[in-house]
Amino acid sequence: MRFAVSYSTPFFGVDPDRLIAYAQHAERCGFEAIYLPEHIALYPGATIGPMELTPTVPFADPLDALSFVAAATDRILLGTAVLLLPYHHPVVLAKRLATIDVLSKGRMRLLTVGLGTLPGEARAAGVDFATRGRRADEAIDALRLLWSGGAEGVSFEGEFFRFENLCSYPKPAGGGTLPIHVGGSSRAAARRAGSRGDGYFPGGVLGPVERATQLEIAHAAAGTAGRDHGAFEYTRWGSIDMPAERVEGMAEQGVTRIVVSASTGDPERARDELSAFAARFDLANARR
Repeated sequence: MRFAVSYSTPFFGVDPDRLIAYAQHAERCGFEAIYLPEHIALYPGATIGPMELTPTVPFADPLDALSFVAAATDRILLGTAVLLLPYHHPVVLAKRLATIDVLSKGRMRLLTVGLGTLPGEARAAGVDFATRGRRADEAIDALRLLWSGGAEGVSFEGEFFRFENLCSYPKPAGGGTLPIHVGGSSRAAARRAGSRGDGYFPGGVLGPVERATQLEIAHAAAGTAGRDHGAFEYTRWGSIDMPAERVEGMAEQGVTRIVVSASTGDPERARDELSAFAARFDLANARR
């Protein structure tokens, strides 16, 4: 089992010193990665399920913030949970992600993408909310094509994205393409994760039966697409106070990575919570 942390800028704020201190402490503790969320724009009345989002809450751009973190750390992997893929053009995004990966020496490795749930956010980005699933599928294919293409250029002809004979450099560190994990809480997300993703990171409040069903759907979709689901990663949210028995139970469900976050906005208490979690699971020695 691998363990990572999440840094929610709406909860913890966008103070640069605090972000760096959190990331550096997580790295010292032995956590594998740090994840950041994304909202491009909010508006009065925006809701996710029953929860209304305060429109003035600061969501930092996750890729810019991860670049900042990368410059102040040495080992910790960089992740998004989730990047709202339909609202990004894949040609621009391929360049940004590869640049972060190269400058961080190969640490932009836990990109998790999702569709977004706010219709107003889609409108603000000029995207038809009903098409965002198809746009995401195309974007994943286009990203991989751009990263794998050589000096002769690559071409793509889709419903939403088109380009001819393009070369996108730099390539991700070490060559090849970056892993792309898929987030979401629906069976459609599970199918997308299996057919196109390198892993599934489900959110939402789902019961154990539905979670197991979605994982089966992801594995079946991977098999249908001719992909090796044996290398498929399964990431889940956990709590900072979770006991070892809970971790063992999640491992039995096929979970390969657990992401936790401090439960408090107080920097000192947050640091203590990360330290206690790391000590409980001996993360410092596990990373050696």
